[in-house]
Amino acid sequence: MAFPKDFVWGAATASYQIEGAANEDGKSRSVWDAYTEWPGKVFNGDSGLVACDHYHRMPEDVKLMKELGLQAYRFSVAWPRIIPGGTGAVNPKGLDFYSRLVDNLLEAGIEPWLTLYHWDLPEALQLKGGWMNPDIADAFAAYTHAVVGALGDRVNHWMTFNEPQCFLGLGTVDGVQAPGWKLSQADFVKSVHNSLVAHGKAVDALRAVGGNRFKIGYVPTTQAMVPDRHTAENIAAAKLAFFGASPAKPLHWTLTLFTDPVFLGRYADDLLPVIEKDLPAGWEGDMALISRPLDFFGINLYSGVRIGVDENGMPSRVKEAVGQPKTAIKWNVEPETLRWAPRFLYERYGKPIVITENGLSNTDWVHTDGKVHDAARIDFTKRYLLEYEKAAADGAELAAYFHWSLMDNFEWSHGYSERFGLVHVDYQTQKRTVKDSGHWYREVIESNGERLHRD
Repeated sequence: MAFPKDFVWGAATASYQIEGAANEDGKSRSVWDAYTEWPGKVFNGDSGLVACDHYHRMPEDVKLMKELGLQAYRFSVAWPRIIPGGTGAVNPKGLDFYSRLVDNLLEAGIEPWLTLYHWDLPEALQLKGGWMNPDIADAFAAYTHAVVGALGDRVNHWMTFNEPQCFLGLGTVDGVQAPGWKLSQADFVKSVHNSLVAHGKAVDALRAVGGNRFKIGYVPTTQAMVPDRHTAENIAAAKLAFFGASPAKPLHWTLTLFTDPVFLGRYADDLLPVIEKDLPAGWEGDMALISRPLDFFGINLYSGVRIGVDENGMPSRVKEAVGQPKTAIKWNVEPETLRWAPRFLYERYGKPIVITENGLSNTDWVHTDGKVHDAARIDFTKRYLLEYEKAAADGAELAAYFHWSLMDNFEWSHGYSERFGLVHVDYQTQKRTVKDSGHWYREVIESNGERLHRD
């Protein structure tokens, strides 16, 4: 089954990972600016102070996007650029940068897809408790209002949050990303609920400006649960493992904690007994706000694990095969990730599926011929996209695919040690080189995926 005729092909980035200019034009410190100064937390002491210098090279980067044939570009806006204090005065220079970016994109024939929050919380709000503080929901709504007021005449696709499992789970439970906290379950659950309320208030702020013209989504991440055998029993087991709560699964990696409230208006039945005691008083009254109607389900997918059935008919994780293929960052290569996760999500939530991130870290360098030959990225992406196509044959409604990433960038706690881009970045000179995968991806886009069935 081919991709739909109106299917959208793009690539994605995030503000802190590419922009640099960390202290310019009125931008304040984010939690990631602070975290990178914490000795030993980030590989090699790397930071986003300069990153890919996209803030100064934006027109050049948009030309690269056009060269790649992108139909859409997913980017995030830096809250510390827009409202440096977290609340209060709006910074016109910050808004102007994104306004120029949007204009450049539209002039190049590229549709902007805007993510409001991709982890760079103003440090000023973190010092007031961050996501633990219920006041953050109103702060996020005011920030959303400022962004949509400036860009809503030209931007039609919006996402509220990117990967709450990471900025709340990895950042405030595991302590391995900014802000580096290790909260109790009680504080974590309240933080999750506060973020969900913030999401709902942001959706209201967006709808007030764009109504149904705006297409709005929410973007969690997860590891796919792939049925080891394609039997009805095994598929049901994989689906149960994908959505179910379990003592063996960390709370922040329980997908439904974030997605059921947003798309179904409730906390999952198997999860509520675990968290109800920790939810803020009056939480039930927030559910209508949290579950405002959305237009698509955004999902970041990279890897999966295979699920079998044990002697009791229950899901059982299949032991990893010896020599299991892995990417440079040591994530499993499991192409069926893009078949089963979209299918399961569509069956549960009934929303068009947008792959907002998918890609791999690879050991890329500029070869002696001046090119970057990244055959592994081409092979990886082809395998995954062919499985994504099968999700459509299974009945899922597929709307878009965004490759992660447009260019090599700051990979959070891994610093600059991992390269995910379709475009190579020499961090010493900031020279950009389109990789072989970038040229190949252009052919995929031009053919609406037919290129995948050749070679």
